[in-house]
Amino acid sequence: MSPPARPAHHTDHGFRNPYDDTVRTLRDVWRWRRESTPAPWPAWIEDPPQPAPPRLGPDRIAATFIGHASFLLQLGGRCLLLDPIWSARASPLPFAGPKRVRAPGQRLESLPGCDLLLVSHNHYDHLDLPTLRAVRRRWAPPVVTGLGNARHLAKAGIHGARELDWWQHAEVAGLRVTYVPAQHFSARTPWDRNRSLWGGFILEAPGACVYVAGDSGWCPYFEQIGRRFPRIDLALLPIGAYAPRFFMRTQHMDPAEAVKAHRALGARRSIGMHFGTFGGLTDEPIGEPAEWLARAKAEQGVAEDAFVTLPFGATLDLPAGG
Repeated sequence: MSPPARPAHHTDHGFRNPYDDTVRTLRDVWRWRRESTPAPWPAWIEDPPQPAPPRLGPDRIAATFIGHASFLLQLGGRCLLLDPIWSARASPLPFAGPKRVRAPGQRLESLPGCDLLLVSHNHYDHLDLPTLRAVRRRWAPPVVTGLGNARHLAKAGIHGARELDWWQHAEVAGLRVTYVPAQHFSARTPWDRNRSLWGGFILEAPGACVYVAGDSGWCPYFEQIGRRFPRIDLALLPIGAYAPRFFMRTQHMDPAEAVKAHRALGARRSIGMHFGTFGGLTDEPIGEPAEWLARAKAEQGVAEDAFVTLPFGATLDLPAGG
């Protein structure tokens, strides 16, 4: 009997994007820095304070926007933290790298709990060791992530993380968690590119289904996810870090592509993320993603309230199965 065929996204040394395996080189980085003119961002933004989210029952779905790709998500009566980063920089260095221009929308200690921690991939703006250490000390939740990421989590004292391949699922904290494909990449050093897997999550509780994209460029996976999970109550979709387009296109959607993804998924509601938090990650103006999202919804015939952005720290609360 022949061995099972290797999945298309696996390689001898890690992983790849089957639909577009473009790899950005140092030459591309030099072109970006040489040719682009980054829009200036403010040094600091003081957002209005938002009420701390209460713990909700199993009949509600709620998403609290912490900033960038970090959310407190509640479904099935459980509290989940998604790609949490409370640090001042998305960087391995405390004195250099993309710097926060606004405070996290909620204090970690103001959250109503954390029953499950999800880490989509290993980039510093999604897998932040200081924050993960704080989450472990406070709640010690179970963790689900993609293949090859547990070794990074162990540096935060998190052991026993459940690693999943694309389309694999696990029953954790009373929820069904499926790790789903994305078009992105992974790296924490110049020497470990694509050695760990990247992806998003489908989260299911009785009467509720939420999709979390992580990071992704536009690709056929959104349609595939929508077919496999035909009832998505809420999708969290990235709308920022898309400029310059020649460099970011394969890994990050722009707002118009995010609206296409919302439609391909068949999501009842969507929330935009991955914007307006860390200066130095992208060249677009800080307010452009939300402005472009509004235009893209009108152009693609998507209702105003079907795909929104939240004030930092605010919560969108929906009935489960509504």
